[in-house]
This record gives sequence, C-alpha cells and structure tokens, in this order.
Amino acid sequence: MVWFSYLEKSVTTNYFVIHSVFDDFIPFIEIFIIPYLMWFLFIAVTVLYFLFTDKQGYYKLTTLMFTGMTIFLIICTVFPNGLNLRPEVFTRDNIFIDLVRKIYAADTPTNVLPSLHVYNSIACYIAISHSEKLQQYRWVQKGSFVLTVLIVLSTMFLKQHSVVDVVAAGVMAYFLYQIVYVPSERRVSVLARQTI
Repeated sequence: MVWFSYLEKSVTTNYFVIHSVFDDFIPFIEIFIIPYLMWFLFIAVTVLYFLFTDKQGYYKLTTLMFTGMTIFLIICTVFPNGLNLRPEVFTRDNIFIDLVRKIYAADTPTNVLPSLHVYNSIACYIAISHSEKLQQYRWVQKGSFVLTVLIVLSTMFLKQHSVVDVVAAGVMAYFLYQIVYVPSERRVSVLARQTI
C-alpha cells in the first residue's frame, strides 16, 4: 500500500498514455458502477472465506493475488502509465453518475496497467472454481463467474481502464495461474492414476 500510494502521488503528469482503438467504440455506461463497487465486497468475502475454511486454497489465492500485485507495482514503477478516457462532462445526472464522480475523485487515472480490478477478480474466480468445498454449490461458482465478467466490463464501460489494461491483466492471470495452480493439479492427477 505504501508503494502504491507513492506511485499515485508521484505519477501525475509524465506518463505513457494507454489507449486502444477499441476504447473509442466502448460507450460510457454509468450503471456499471454497481459491479465496479461490488468488486470490493467480492474480494473481501472471497479472501475471508478461504482464510477461515480452506487454508491451502487461501495460500494459493493470496500467492496469486500478491504476486500479481507486486508485478503490477514493478510495471508501474519502471513504466509510468495512465489514461485519458474519462468523459470531461456528464450528459446525464443520476445516482450512478454521482457515484462515478466520487470514484473519479478518489482514484487517479494513472497506474492502470495491468488492471488490478480485473486481475484480482480473475484470481478470486480461479480460487472459487478450484475449491472442492464449493463444487457442490454450483450457483456460487456460476455467480462468481458472472460477477467477474461484469466487473471486467465495468472497468471499460466506466472508462477506468483501457482494453489494453484488461487484456494485460488476463494474460498475467493466465501465466501466474500456470505457476500457482497447475503444478498441484498435475500432482493430484498423477497420484490419482497410481495403483495401490
């Protein structure tokens, strides 16, 4: 948090602007502030669930999250980045716009690559989908998938992230998943094939 706070205060003007041609075709849709804000609850509930019910799952989840967040900090330190996607004026006025204004005021449009909103959502979904205890609660797994997709979309529809940030987060999650989750899955598969 200290590292991130330093970046938020120091990266203000001289940064590389992240932009994709696809960003220009994505409209601003303020109602997506709902899944965007649900991210905070999603992350907290998921981490606490694994902390109290599944220690091995907890360690895998936090390893995946903390490794990704550390890589994010390194990237933003050596490659300062930001966005120019936010609307300058709002053509509508409603409660969702008010919430977006608050998010914009609290969160600078810098240090965006890769998107932590996207990365940590994917990390939580991976943990939930790999949980043996949650296999019997299919609605939880399906619900977490839908919520993850909505959170990913919200980052783009609220102009908080570029498509580039989202893709980078997905790629990082894929590669770190191979390191954190796949080796143990292979061990389980080998043990299951062994005869007694």
